[in-house]
Formats: sequence, structure tokens, C-alpha cells
Amino acid sequence: MNIAQCSALHPIITRYLKLMRALGRRYDSEQRILCSLDHFLADTVTMDLSQETFTGWCETQRHVTSGVLRHRMFTVRKFCLYRQRTEPLCFVPDPDLFPVEHQPRQTYIFTETEIARVIKATNTLKPRYHSPLHAEVYRLAIVLLYTTGLRRGELVCLKVGDYDPHAQTLLVRESKFHKSRYLPLSSDTAQETERYLQARRRRHLSVAAETPLVWRGYGKGFTGQSIWYGLHDLFRIANIRAPDGRLPRVHDIRHSFAVNALLRWYRNGSDPQAKLPLLSTYLGHVSVVSTQRYLHFVDELAKESSARFASRYGMLVRPLSEPAGDEQ
Repeated sequence: MNIAQCSALHPIITRYLKLMRALGRRYDSEQRILCSLDHFLADTVTMDLSQETFTGWCETQRHVTSGVLRHRMFTVRKFCLYRQRTEPLCFVPDPDLFPVEHQPRQTYIFTETEIARVIKATNTLKPRYHSPLHAEVYRLAIVLLYTTGLRRGELVCLKVGDYDPHAQTLLVRESKFHKSRYLPLSSDTAQETERYLQARRRRHLSVAAETPLVWRGYGKGFTGQSIWYGLHDLFRIANIRAPDGRLPRVHDIRHSFAVNALLRWYRNGSDPQAKLPLLSTYLGHVSVVSTQRYLHFVDELAKESSARFASRYGMLVRPLSEPAGDEQ
């Protein structure tokens, strides 16, 4: 931004963004929001942020949904709280005046049978001029998402060189919070990856280390949005819908991976609490607190946890009408 077009808050915004990125956050969307505020204040020739100017800026954001507007307003509030540390009298927006938080959409947990149906649905995909391995690439995408819990953005950024066929691992490079991690793959997932790469070789498509792993075969790799459209079509073909009738989200596959990991621990007698840090590292979270948000108490999990509790402590639980053994 031209300094002549900046408000008095521009230097403080710059320091704030620099601090947040030093802490490991990307803050790209937050930068756009704060730059919008900076532009607005500069255009209105306003010396500082106040309730009046903040309300005026919010009016310029009325084209977005209430949930998005609430997020943008909180972004400005966090910046103001940072500023308040050195300027105690500066304006800080009151969150009680923000739009009411909308009810978050319920997460959909895929069963193994449903994922098998989605994989089978890839057989209906026909080769395209710029995507001769259309079915194969979507099959691999589903397998990787479901067996590794990858984020959609992580999936499309993978390169062929990130797959190690000898160690059977994937390298996820500088994803969210600038963290990289190695993901051990199951033997079935490694075989799927090998089968897909062999298909690329048979079609004389590049398998060079720097080419995208999830790739049409020509041009650039997939974007997160194009993967989203393709997977939603497969959910529709497989006739998988959430209880509200809508198609599941791609991110729900990541939640399903976490829940299924927890189910496996219950079934093989492991201690889930002790395993959580491992799952947190595998998912690329900064702490187990983030991971716990993915562990939804679905019916199957309730049965497994109840069965474990009953096997260990069931003899201590008595009906209210039944007296204890030493009572008269």
C-alpha cells in the first residue's frame, strides 16, 4: 500500500502482523481484513479508530454473511487488544454488539462402508482430455484423505518427491502454523499410491519429484476448490448425505479419520488419553486441545467407551433400589 494512502494505524498493523507471523501464524486473511480497515480510515481522512468509524467500516462489510462479519469484527478487536497494551486508552470494539454467532454445522462422520462407496463411485469417472487419469487421481485423493486425515490444502500441495516408497511415508511441508511433518502410511495406502504412480508411468505422464502428486497429468495441479467440486460430485453419486439432507463437507473426512483412530484404540485396549498427543502430531495440530475438537461422541464410540467402563467398574454400579451388600 502507498504510504500516502495509509491511515495512522498502518505502522501498528504492520507490527501486529509481523508479531503474529513470528508466532507461526500465516495471518493472510487477517491481513486483508486489517488492510481493508486501513484503507477505509485513510479514505475517510480519519485520524484514529473509534466506535463511529468502526461502525462505518462494518457497514462496508454488510455484503458478507453475519458469521463472516462477526469473524472480521473479532479480527479487528484482537488487533485493538494488542494495541491496548501500549495505548491503554485506545478504542476496543465491544463484542456484545457483534452479530449473534450462528449455530455451527454439525460434523458428518463417514463410516468405512460409506467411504468404500465413494471410492467405488470413482469408477464412474471417465478420462478427460486434460485429465486422462481422472478416476485414478480421485481414488487416491479419497484414500489419502481418509487414511491420513490430511487437510484439503495439504493434499493439493503434495509433490511426488514427498512420497517415500521405501519408508512408506508422506512429507507434509510447512502446512498450517508453518509446521512440517512425516506421515507413516498404512501398507494399503502405500500400495494405492504405488498403483497410481504406475498408472502415470504407463501413460508416459511425469513422475518427477517436483510434479504434484494429486495431478491431472497436464497443466497445473488441483486447487483446493477443484478437489472440493470433484469430491462433492462423488458424494452425490454415492448418495451420501448428512441428516439435514446436505452433502457432507470434504473436511468431514478429516474428522472421520480422528474419530476412527479413537475407535481403534478402544477396540484394541489402548489408553486413548495417552495416545492423543500422537494423534495431535499426526494431524499437525499445535496442541491436543485442537485435536479434542475432532473427537465427536458418535454412537459407536459411546458403545465402546460404555463397554470398557462396564468391564472395569460395572460391579461398582448398582441400581438405586438395590441395597449394598453390607446394608440392612
